[in-house]
Amino acid sequence: MRVLTGFLCAVLLSAPLAWCDDEHHHALTAEEVGSVHFLTSCSKSVALSFNRAVAVLHSFQYEQARQAFSDVASRDPKCAMAQWGIAMSYYHGLWKNGNTAAGRDAFEKAKAVAAANPTTARELAYIEALDEIYREDDKDQATHDRAFEQKMGAVQAAYPTDSEAAIFHALTLDIAASKTDKTFANQQKCGEILEPLLKSQPHHPGIPHYIIHCYDNPVLAEKSLGAARIYAKIAPASAHANHMPSHIFTRLGLWDESIRSNIRSEKLAAEAEATSTNGEARDQRLHAMDYEAYAYLQSGQVKQAEAVLAKMNSLPPTGALTLTGDYALAAIPARCAIELGNWKAASDLQVRKESVPWAQAITWAAIGEGSARAGDLDRAALAEQTLTSLVDASAKRNNTYWSNQVEVQRREVAAWIAEKSGKSIEAIAAMKSAAELEESMDKDAVTPGPVTPAREMLAELLLLEKRPQEALAEYEAVLRVAPNRFNALFGAASAADAAGNSAFADRYFRKLSEISVGEERPELVTAHKRIAVTAEKNSVTHP
Repeated sequence: MRVLTGFLCAVLLSAPLAWCDDEHHHALTAEEVGSVHFLTSCSKSVALSFNRAVAVLHSFQYEQARQAFSDVASRDPKCAMAQWGIAMSYYHGLWKNGNTAAGRDAFEKAKAVAAANPTTARELAYIEALDEIYREDDKDQATHDRAFEQKMGAVQAAYPTDSEAAIFHALTLDIAASKTDKTFANQQKCGEILEPLLKSQPHHPGIPHYIIHCYDNPVLAEKSLGAARIYAKIAPASAHANHMPSHIFTRLGLWDESIRSNIRSEKLAAEAEATSTNGEARDQRLHAMDYEAYAYLQSGQVKQAEAVLAKMNSLPPTGALTLTGDYALAAIPARCAIELGNWKAASDLQVRKESVPWAQAITWAAIGEGSARAGDLDRAALAEQTLTSLVDASAKRNNTYWSNQVEVQRREVAAWIAEKSGKSIEAIAAMKSAAELEESMDKDAVTPGPVTPAREMLAELLLLEKRPQEALAEYEAVLRVAPNRFNALFGAASAADAAGNSAFADRYFRKLSEISVGEERPELVTAHKRIAVTAEKNSVTHP
């Protein structure tokens, strides 16, 4: 009996603790992980198991997919595509956190098995495409990603009736997309491939998943709301499938739906940790918790956000975390302090020095802003200096994207230091440059968004300098790309009020009240009072 992970059987299925042979299987059903039909020349006895493994791979449950493909390989050693699946499970193109050495080993095994056994030309094309990922040369990962996309495009063109080739090609289009292409050309091509397939294969997990990823941007997000609302229903056993819709819910400011998605995802990932042999399950768990905390903060649920932080702090340490986990460990406490204006708490945050430079930068940026706004300009200056060194450290790792993200944070801290030093003109100029640099790039999939958008801070600076009309314009610009952000809504209402625009102020106060619950935040108390006063005036005017 081959024991599979608790994720796939014990936890999620009312089934025996086994990966069952296809002749008497139950372990993975289409109702639990989605339906995939990937034809291979492997033994018919492993066909169903192979399809289930591909389904799990499509939901980025990499560790579980690897185990499933390994099981297929042990049952059919002549199946080259099982080794292809293992190699694919080590390639985390969107997250840039895969195991290249292990993937290269599986790729070499796939070639060796294919050379020694009957393998179709189509299967060889899939295997050979991976050479673009695992080739050893002096090119960077982005170059290899682009080459892989071109190879998968060629596979799709050569086998136009193979929907799996089209689906994997669509994913590579998103992987290879430039973070600075604000036309989202690759992502639009991805959608053009996938949208027709969603109609013909409504139970395939990869199709809605990759639509969500490709449309996870301000321009296209609304087009994927339908896919977001069905993905978790297609693959309810997957932690990632339950989390992924929240990328779109976050883009559209649908906080309740985001919270529900991530509660379920975090629960499944926590259960998967029991049998995980690396940090992948913890990464998934922390990723869901970051999105969950973000949504709680945007909907005014302070105690719930702080409960997520407390849970995170209570987790036992684990090794092998990637940027996904590192980012969340830094972002959640930074969000809880900065979003709530707790400047002392932000100033006192502790940096996880074992994390990558751009994860450390999140904490240092919060320390810098918190210290400046709490009046500790020496500590704020230390934070800015440290961020400068982290810009350089990121650049030395040949990561221009994250180097620029850290530079945005450095400029933000410099702006707050200037503001608190009485240099308002310099402060506004620095923050404006931070906003322009930030908006030249799209966010990474690892985060629901920056702790605070630079343009939102620019609006706040303008409001502090008694320039409310300009502040309102900046807040509205934020809300166009990040709808229903709590602080942007309250800021827009306050700016409109200060500018004498009561109608706009009332509109934004009402919107804040609609997307939030309770009165845990003082801003909501203010909003509710304003709404009551307006209602009373209207009742007098129009009895």
